[in-house]
Amino acid sequence: MEYNQLKNNTHLILRVNYFSSILMLLLAPVCYYLLNIKGMIPGTFLFYGIMNLLNTFLFYKHRNLTIIYIFTTLLGLSGALIVTLYSGGINSPFIFVLALIVFAGYISTRRYGIIHLYVISVLIIITFLLSYYNMSFPNQVPPESQNIFSLISILFTVYILGGIFGKILQTNYRNLYNSKKKLEIQSRQKEILLKEIHHRVKNNLQTVSSLLSLQSRSVPNSEMKGVLINSQNRVISMALIHEMLYANDDISKIQYEDYVGQLARHLIQSIKGKQHNIKLEIEIPDIKLGIDTAIPLGLLINEFITNTLKHGIRNDEAGTITIRLNRMKDNSLLLQLGDNGIGFQNNGEIPGNKTLGLRLIHNLVKQLKGTMELDKEKSGVNYNIRFTETASNVKARESLG
Repeated sequence: MEYNQLKNNTHLILRVNYFSSILMLLLAPVCYYLLNIKGMIPGTFLFYGIMNLLNTFLFYKHRNLTIIYIFTTLLGLSGALIVTLYSGGINSPFIFVLALIVFAGYISTRRYGIIHLYVISVLIIITFLLSYYNMSFPNQVPPESQNIFSLISILFTVYILGGIFGKILQTNYRNLYNSKKKLEIQSRQKEILLKEIHHRVKNNLQTVSSLLSLQSRSVPNSEMKGVLINSQNRVISMALIHEMLYANDDISKIQYEDYVGQLARHLIQSIKGKQHNIKLEIEIPDIKLGIDTAIPLGLLINEFITNTLKHGIRNDEAGTITIRLNRMKDNSLLLQLGDNGIGFQNNGEIPGNKTLGLRLIHNLVKQLKGTMELDKEKSGVNYNIRFTETASNVKARESLG
């Protein structure tokens, strides 16, 4: 994009330089011989044409666009001001050429445009004050040639504006439109590719899950079978995220309440069976999370529900599992996980690294760069986990408004 912008600016400046130089070289003898305009005006046209052509030719040696632009601007500004002052001052039709210089500045860069605007506005005010206080320069255009000179000045201005700048703007607009279309096509292609990647990752994870399921059926040891089923559920928690990303229009984030609901119901049926006494309460108000946050958070919720169903609410007892996720004022996230089971049996203290599930919960909280507290005032086990989204997810969300 920057290369195309530089190329367009170079093409614009060179084209304007060639055309204006040749036209000035033609206007000089026309003014002198046909319109009987002597003095500064034809001399200025001649000087501008020669110097600007020389400036343009030198560009092919130094290749410095800034040098040619500054020199052309100063040459054009001084030349247009001299011709304006000696052809009627504030009433000169050539004064509109000064406006073209402002326009050319804005086509180049916004900063140059603003500089030109202020400088030329000051020069026009000075020109007006000179005329107002009868300090204007002598009008070197004879009365009989003033109408023709006005016609030439207006035609020059119109042609430069429409024939040169207009075509350049049209070309730039067409290039910008084509670039936008290409970016849209590339964006759609990347989106399709990412969806296909999520789809394949989901399929691969489901294959791993199936292998773990088959392995668990062939293992006679109940403890080993439980380990394999737990591993299978962890794989399913990740596969479910990729499945939702694949199915959604927005492949960068998932609606987390839907995900947690599906995950929790799967775990309950997997561990307690279809006929169970578990009540599920989920409150996640319209929160979308990216994959970098969603996966470790999903694994954390998976471990909590698994521990609750195996150790907190035993056998066929009735129980309630509560999952709440809220965005706080400081943009952090507060996850509240709770059950009304038997709780910890060691004086209410978190049993640290005694079980793999609890170790995973602690490690996943660290991965989320969060903090975890046990609410001892409530029955059962209740965690308050505060964390923030990963930097990539925050930037993506801010860019989407």
